[in-house]
Amino acid sequence: MRENRVTSKLPSKAERHRLFGSVDPTPGDKPTLKEHMSDLQNEQRNYLFDIEQVGIARVKHPITVEAGLAPASQVSIGTFKLTTSLNREAKGINMSRLTEHLEEYRQQGGTTDLAQLIRFTKGLTARMNQERAELELSFPWFYERRSPMLGKTGLNHAEGLIRISYEEGRGSCVVVGLTVAVTTLCPCSKEISEYSAHNQRGVVTMEAHIDELDMEQDWKVMLLNAAESNASAPLHPILKRPDEKAVTEKAYENPRFVEDMVRLIAADLVELKAVRAFTVECRNEESIHLHDAIAKISYKKPRS
Repeated sequence: MRENRVTSKLPSKAERHRLFGSVDPTPGDKPTLKEHMSDLQNEQRNYLFDIEQVGIARVKHPITVEAGLAPASQVSIGTFKLTTSLNREAKGINMSRLTEHLEEYRQQGGTTDLAQLIRFTKGLTARMNQERAELELSFPWFYERRSPMLGKTGLNHAEGLIRISYEEGRGSCVVVGLTVAVTTLCPCSKEISEYSAHNQRGVVTMEAHIDELDMEQDWKVMLLNAAESNASAPLHPILKRPDEKAVTEKAYENPRFVEDMVRLIAADLVELKAVRAFTVECRNEESIHLHDAIAKISYKKPRS
């Protein structure tokens, strides 16, 4: 390797920048004060169409996740999507107001509390001077899980989702969701084989329209239980040999097709008072095929 040596005194930093292409600012005559600048977004004309959603997406932001399982409070990273409606007489929205609103949320604690996020979304509608606004927040949620025999504690995680929309005259609509990994064991394989059965990791995705006034427990725990209690077996971060034996046998005792999974989970969600409608999907990453197996159910409770 050739040795690098500085053969003479280095030029100044400004001279080095010019050496590599930097140039002086170009003089201009446009205003530099906000009150003197043009505001294209607020130009009023007929711009042909109303817009249902306009805003920002994939915004990473620290959040505090409150949960009904330990750890009860944890700092996580949320991915935000913030949008509002826009009528055809307005050219655009002031995008910077969205991130200003997000910063105020952070200063107020920035939690996943549904009441706070409902206020956030309603306030966004007023701040943007629009009829509708929507917040979408996704985040990893970590929770303690003990091994079944030796009680070894570790952290599992699921992917949480909160989607809140607000419309003047109609109020708020709240959707929560969770994506959970589980073990599923093939009933057909168990039935036809002399011994053993193939199993795989199943991924359950649930979204539920809820009435937050009827919530009797943390919605994350509610959806987690619906997925794991109907699976062949739950997943564990730490398993010693006695634990592994117990988990393997539990899966063998509870074989599940993807069809079984979505039907059993749907039955649990129907029984939950806070849930008004839902979608549940199970996707098995098959261990003896190159393809995945999937099943999905959508359901809306009849009005009482």
